[in-house]
Amino acid sequence: MATVLVIGASRGIGLEFVRQYLAAGDRVIATARDEAALARLREFGAEALRVDVADPASVSGLAWALDGEALDVALYVAGVIERGDAKTPPTREAFDGVMHTNVLGAMQAMPQVLPAVEAARGVFGVLSSGMSQIGEVSGSGAWLYRVSKAALNMAVASARHSYPAATCVALDPGWVQTDMGGASAPLSAENSVADLRRALASITPEDNGRFIHRDGRRATTW
Repeated sequence: MATVLVIGASRGIGLEFVRQYLAAGDRVIATARDEAALARLREFGAEALRVDVADPASVSGLAWALDGEALDVALYVAGVIERGDAKTPPTREAFDGVMHTNVLGAMQAMPQVLPAVEAARGVFGVLSSGMSQIGEVSGSGAWLYRVSKAALNMAVASARHSYPAATCVALDPGWVQTDMGGASAPLSAENSVADLRRALASITPEDNGRFIHRDGRRATTW
């Protein structure tokens, strides 16, 4: 039985990770920021922690909550999107909201979580996006989101050097039917997460710092 941490598990891909790992017989610790979501996680059978990733003080409590744990898999799934292309400058409020959740939250969580991942010689993954890949930009749609996920990739590529006993990766879930992805997306959360779990199970220490697609393909460039 593996011990799995899912940060940002109130809905969508995060909640589906919780469901599937529990169904596989694993122990799951999951975070959400409101009581309704925490209650739902407990009903599923997860150990629920209240964490608001946009609040550094809240994220800092993870180190205490995880004291003595050894995490086989830890996932930072929390994320928000701001739509709009490069013809419209982002407002300060939009920039702060996206960057706080997608980047700062992850960078605050890494020092709290990665020692527990190292204890199990486990895998730490952040949910990135194919839209983050600078070498494959097809347009400027959701450009603030693209920028935030590219920054998140750099955070992972950097952090791996400070926590060599953990394997740190950025994960591309594909275009998924969630509140963020919309109903027209080709992938269900169930199928995306099933693929991601297979990809995570295939990860070796040689993958440290890599960008990995849901089907297991390792990107050759960021």
